[in-house]
Order: sequence, then C-alpha cells, then structure tokens
Amino acid sequence: MGDTGNVATIDPYLIDPASLRLDWTGKAPPLACVELDGLGTDAELLRLPPFPIIGIGDPAHPAARSLDTVVEAPVRLDRIVEQVTRHPFAAAAVVQLLRATEGMAVDHALAMESICYAMLQGSAEHTRWIDAQPSAEPAPPGRIDLTREGARLRIVIDRPGALNAIDRALRDALFEAFTLAALDPDIARVELRSIGRTFSTGADLAEFGTTRDPATAHHIRGLTLPAHPLSRCGTLVDVHVQGACIGSALEMAAFAGRVTASPSAWFQLPELAMGVIPGAGGCVSIPRRIGRQRAALMILSGKRIDAGTALRWGLIDPITDQPPVDPGGAHAD
Repeated sequence: MGDTGNVATIDPYLIDPASLRLDWTGKAPPLACVELDGLGTDAELLRLPPFPIIGIGDPAHPAARSLDTVVEAPVRLDRIVEQVTRHPFAAAAVVQLLRATEGMAVDHALAMESICYAMLQGSAEHTRWIDAQPSAEPAPPGRIDLTREGARLRIVIDRPGALNAIDRALRDALFEAFTLAALDPDIARVELRSIGRTFSTGADLAEFGTTRDPATAHHIRGLTLPAHPLSRCGTLVDVHVQGACIGSALEMAAFAGRVTASPSAWFQLPELAMGVIPGAGGCVSIPRRIGRQRAALMILSGKRIDAGTALRWGLIDPITDQPPVDPGGAHAD
C-alpha cells in the first residue's frame, strides 16, 4: 500500500473493488479507498459514487485513470482522509465537478465551477470556518501596475505588505488587465509578476463572507472573475513565482502558457479546509496542467508541494531565479 500513514485511520474506508460496480444507496461514507491490485482492467465499467474514490497502488494500473485520484508522494492518504472526513460535502462536490468538467469547454467549465462554489458558500461547512476566523485589522491596500512596451504588457501585483493577497480592488484590476490582453491583437506577450518575496497568498481572507447570498456571488464571479479573460489569452502569459503561491494565485498562474518558479517556491490549494473549493478558475486551469487526479490530490489534501514536485507534475515549467521586481514594476539592477 505504500506510505499511506495511519492504517487505523484508513482501514474503515477500504472497500471491496467490486463495490465500484454497484449503486450506492443509503448513507454514503465521506470517501472510499480501493487497492488498485484488486481491480480488473475493465476500468470503463466503473460507476463512481457521489463521493471521492481514492486509489492506492500503481498509478499506471489500467483502472487507475477512472478513479478520482491515486495517492503519491508527497501526499499521504491519512492526510486526505482527515481533510475529507472534516469537510465531506466540499470534497464530494469537487470530485463530481472535476469528473463532469474534464474535457468541457473552458468557459462552460468555469460557469460550473462558480455554481458549485456558490452552493458551498451557503453550506454549514463554510459557515463554521467563517465563524471561527478571528477579527483582524485591515491589511494595507495595493495596486496592479501595468506597463505597455510595444507588444508586451507587464502586469505586476504590488501589495507586499499583505503578502500580495488579492482583494476585491486587485481582482477587478486584474480582470481589466487580462481583458485588455485578450482583446488587443497587438499584444503578443503578457508578463505576470509580483513584488516581494511572496508571489501571492491568494484571495484576501478578510473578504470571505462579505457576500453571503450564493446567487449574488455567482453573478459577481461571472462578471468580474479574472479567469474569464485570462483563459482567452493564456497562451500569451508568462508567470514567474517566488515564494508562496496559494489558492487563487495558483489558479490564475495555471492558465499561463509558461510558468517559471524560483527554487524556494511552493504551491498550495487550501480551500477544502474552508469548506469550499478553488473558485478562481483552479478547478479548470489546474487539471488542464497536471491532470484531474493530481488536481484532486492537491485539493483534497491541501498539501503544500515544492518547486521540484511542481516541475515533475507539470504545474510549472523551468525552475529558475529571476531578479526581484521593484515597486515601479521594473527589474531591479
């Protein structure tokens, strides 16, 4: 079974592989684990239930592709079990979303992601997370610096005092910047950078819960989510990541045609612990970079992965240092 972790934690969820050919009725478990050695090769006969099915064993097994994910380092199975049992509705929703949107047109998949995210915004799991958050002083504001040089558009996230967390103002500015890149035929290269030692910690946590009505939140994302124009110009986009790249920052970066990272960069999708799923396009962009199963591995575990793992999985392209960016958006000397 490999390094799965605490066997006592995992054993209750190990199932007979034959169960995957049955209709699940009654009270469903939060997840099920299946050893791939026990599966036949007729993977197309599998009918997955509406909760995560985790494979244990050789990911090259003919049936592995039909499961939600297959455990591989650095993620441990007991970490997935812990996360999923704490947030079963969010976990069930995300694996069903990933199954349904695989191969779907990007704009349609983004709409499905937003609907799924909106549903979870109204859930008890997400409400519990919001209620548990301590009050905090507002972080200093930031800005998006745009520089146009011929056919090159340079976009710099400038909010280092908040670890480049993306609040509503920055989100709207990124939407406008990527819309410009998508609409202007003279733009041939788009560079996305950020100031400081951290690329971005993702969405500003202080703004979670400010729009509690799911329908309103879905409507806003449909109009202002940067992923919509970014997905249309992604092949032009070059991103460099230094330090942490978390949540929505990673979700946007994964749309880019080229992503480089410093050796110290690391990546994480922590949304499940909040009772939600990646909702800035990551359920669409990340599977298209590393495959549905590794995307599910990151989402269900919430595990940080380092630059070496990201390179091996295809989440990034070369590992390389780049000069830091100064507050004016230019490379430092």
